[in-house]
Amino acid sequence: MVSVTKKYQVTIPKQIREDLGIKAGDKVVFLKTDDGYKITRAKDIIKEGLEIFKDVDETVKETKEGLGKGFE
Repeated sequence: MVSVTKKYQVTIPKQIREDLGIKAGDKVVFLKTDDGYKITRAKDIIKEGLEIFKDVDETVKETKEGLGKGFE
């Protein structure tokens, strides 16, 4: 359990920082879930977003190739 300061700050416990790979200066994001909130590093969210776009690019490529074969 952690306390909230007058400035609404909290210290992330060491074990949680280590588990999440959070280092001093990292940006963290709080994501609302059905069960509450999830904390994660901002750069991990960016990586996940890039992976999604990578999948979209591959799907578009496959679709174009498939459409091209249909006209042969």
